Amino acid sequence: MRNPKDFWTGIIYVAFGLTAVIIARDYGMGTARKMGPAYFPGVLSVLLIVIGIIALVRSFLRPGSPVGTFTIRGLVLVAGSTALFGLMAKGAGLIIALPVLVIVSSYASRDFSWKYSLALAAGLTAFCILIFVKGLGIPLPVLGSWFSG
Repeated sequence: MRNPKDFWTGIIYVAFGLTAVIIARDYGMGTARKMGPAYFPGVLSVLLIVIGIIALVRSFLRPGSPVGTFTIRGLVLVAGSTALFGLMAKGAGLIIALPVLVIVSSYASRDFSWKYSLALAAGLTAFCILIFVKGLGIPLPVLGSWFSG
């Protein structure tokens, strides 16, 4: 193995992809025209497995750096921001919960910058509201019940 990062990334992608295939195997697949409940997870899991296999093959062909040290700070900030988003999404709405998610999880990076984090938070929030709420009609509040009085 010449690139441990690619190797372990590939293992994780293949593991998640196989897990999704196993979970979705009892659901109806449907067709591209009339998708069943297993269609999206099935397609996504196959893509994850393919990306994982590419990373695994690449790990033996290209040199790379070793896996870095494990940091509890990054784990807590990323997992905590995800949990915080889940708790805030309905009550605060996407316009508050998404920037909190982005900024708190960005703080896990050694290269954290307020300028880039705020720009990313604004762009991602606008994108998600346009695509998921307006475009796809997903029933998530833009501004939640905490602010509607």
